[in-house]
Amino acid sequence: MRKATSIVGAALVLAAGSIAVSQVTADAQPPAPNVKYVVTADAPLSFDINYVTSSPADLKAFNANASAYSTRGSFVVPWEATATLDDPQWAYISVARAGHAMEAPPNAHCEIWVDGQLAVQNTGPTTAFCQLSRW
Repeated sequence: MRKATSIVGAALVLAAGSIAVSQVTADAQPPAPNVKYVVTADAPLSFDINYVTSSPADLKAFNANASAYSTRGSFVVPWEATATLDDPQWAYISVARAGHAMEAPPNAHCEIWVDGQLAVQNTGPTTAFCQLSRW
């Protein structure tokens, strides 16, 4: 009976140890920062928006194949999107709308939020650019 008890005890110690090791491994890599892009304007108009969706290795890699790291499209504002970037300092968004005669400037406004904190914002009459430090 004593032998069976010691085997069960050893199994419990091993199980507890493996749980502790897996927890340490899970804690070793923090989650990638969450980036949120926000675009607003004075009216619900369509804007050309280009924003980074994944972190490149460096600027040379981005310039060689920008479409691998960014998304571009025409979107009606207000608009927002999220991306998980390994390095949030690569966050970038450009917002543009062609001016139209007899139309007031739409006052494009962009924001970049990192982990729930406003990191940068900018406003322009027809265009706005927001970027963090890798640019």
